[in-house]
Amino acid sequence: MKIRLFNAKILTMKAEEDLFDGEVWVDGSRILYVGTGEDKEEFFKKTNIPCLIWDEEIDCGGNLLMPGFKDAHTHSGMTPFRSFADDLPLQEWLNEQIFPAEAKLCEEDIYEATRLAVLEYLTSGITGIFDMYLAPEATGRACKEMGMRCVQVSGLNNFTQSVAFMEKMYLAFHQDKEEPLLSYHLGFHAEYTCSKELLLQTAELAHKYKAPVFMHLSETGAEVKACMERYGMSPVQFLDSIGMFEYGGGGYHCVHMSGEDMEIFERRGLYAVTNPASNMKLASGVAPVAEFLKRKIPVAIGTDGAASNNCLDMFREMFLVSGLAKIREKDAAAVDAMEVLKMACVNGARAMQLTDCDGLGEGKKADLILIDLNQPNMQPLNHIAKNIVYSGSKQNVKMTMINGKVLYRDGEFFVGVKPEEIYRNVNEIVRKIRQ
Repeated sequence: MKIRLFNAKILTMKAEEDLFDGEVWVDGSRILYVGTGEDKEEFFKKTNIPCLIWDEEIDCGGNLLMPGFKDAHTHSGMTPFRSFADDLPLQEWLNEQIFPAEAKLCEEDIYEATRLAVLEYLTSGITGIFDMYLAPEATGRACKEMGMRCVQVSGLNNFTQSVAFMEKMYLAFHQDKEEPLLSYHLGFHAEYTCSKELLLQTAELAHKYKAPVFMHLSETGAEVKACMERYGMSPVQFLDSIGMFEYGGGGYHCVHMSGEDMEIFERRGLYAVTNPASNMKLASGVAPVAEFLKRKIPVAIGTDGAASNNCLDMFREMFLVSGLAKIREKDAAAVDAMEVLKMACVNGARAMQLTDCDGLGEGKKADLILIDLNQPNMQPLNHIAKNIVYSGSKQNVKMTMINGKVLYRDGEFFVGVKPEEIYRNVNEIVRKIRQ
């Protein structure tokens, strides 16, 4: 499909480019052109393209085209647990409610639950997810069928999966040219759910493939304290001591981080993926995002799963990243909105190794969203980009395009299945779990 999107305000998220009026051309899965439209003849000469016949032309009505958000930590298969076990501390929530309920899920349940999550991602302008859950093949099937870009990471722990299974999935999905929407990273659930032997085997696999590793990390004070009692070191320090971070990677949450922990992140080039709504709701704490930025530690943003958040909404996460940092630091200037937008659009893509999805530009993947500026919450247009972070919401997402395909537009989904079918199936899963 050749699609021309015109009459738009454009935010490419390139550091050196300000917002401008122009158009974007899409050819297949990639962006062919981004510009004002005044240099069309020069473009045709440069590319030796005589002319273009559009399959579709979309008048953006003066609204904003920008890269889609990258949700850098998700558990898509957990949507059946939305409002299932609320208002509990993390360990009680996890061990007494979530783990027993998860044991009742089959792969087909996870497939259906993931399809529900995809619908919500699209309404929030999310064009790529970094997903950790129990059945990667079911998750991958759901995302591929619905057109969602999905990077999966192993959730290995003492109770589910194995190092051999993780290696199998890595070889099957990681940068597979036959599956442009799907890829896979090495990882494990957390230090506290994995034996030392399992962690050493994971580190060996990371060395074998020279691959980054991701995991839940330093989410609660209790987690850090227990690791200190086991190994005499924090989770970050212990994992680094066994060679886990030799080839990069990062941690999800990163709330309780010491100066030495952050020095390891700096030295290893690790990503800190903050999940403010989940950490706030479970009373885990507020991540030291301002300190990460001072140390030039790259920060990405995740929603976590619907069981702990409870919504998969990047607008809420962006507001909380900045707002909670200001409270933590007692400084209204802490964590500027433009830095937060970079976390959501650029850093998330790079953490997931989706470097061709980190902005709008010629040759980049056509993963983009159209933001409705003609809503009360986006007016006046004093600073459009900051409006997105501080006053934007799902109601402003007019269109979500992934890999050159429009999957959501003006409240309608184009994913090959009716939402009502998915809602019905997931509610049936919940009835089964509660029996």
